[in-house]
Amino acid sequence: MANFLIEDVTKSFTNGEVEEQILKGVNLTLKEGEITALVGPSGSGKSTILTIAAGLQKASNGKILFETKDMTKMSQEEIREVRATEFGFVFQSSHLVPFLTVEEQLLLMLDVSESKLSKREQVKEVEKILKLVEMNHRKDAYPASLSGGERQRIAIARAIIHQPKILFADEPTASLDTKRSKDVMELLRELTKTLNLTTLMVTHDEEMLPYSDRIITMRDGYIVGE
Repeated sequence: MANFLIEDVTKSFTNGEVEEQILKGVNLTLKEGEITALVGPSGSGKSTILTIAAGLQKASNGKILFETKDMTKMSQEEIREVRATEFGFVFQSSHLVPFLTVEEQLLLMLDVSESKLSKREQVKEVEKILKLVEMNHRKDAYPASLSGGERQRIAIARAIIHQPKILFADEPTASLDTKRSKDVMELLRELTKTLNLTTLMVTHDEEMLPYSDRIITMRDGYIVGE
């Protein structure tokens, strides 16, 4: 089932007196339970389309439809609420808070997403998610004591703790070696299927593409292949 549509999206920047068009009419349908990978050379527009879809920057024209709601017509406050409650984010760097334990990282995310769970229920939810990503044995650890792969697993746990519908992953394995990259991608694929997430991923690593359900190739601001 499709729950996220990108329709005729363009994006332009003004560089002095010259207008530079980064996206030139992108159309893309994202489906539940699928990982869609965006690939292409640097400057092709793949990261731009991800940040626009995530509400981190505005499109110049076009529509971003999330469950029939047009995000391009939302106020900044409405977009922030959608990001906090319906979207999850995984980046190249884990961006964990250095002075918080693993458990505290996830509890903080529940607070940010304005969880309606009681404190006891939140602790149980954290335990459940940590078991899901096989990191419950590290719940009292601080980020400095975790390996790169462990930090990325915690970042993924933090991204899904509030039960989002859409997961945005921007180069999620770029800072990892091959083995840890494959472990992270196996986890992302399993979670996408198990939790019925709609996952949009930008990657430059061709070895990660077999874990995706769809591969969208971009070049010069266009989608040129699937």
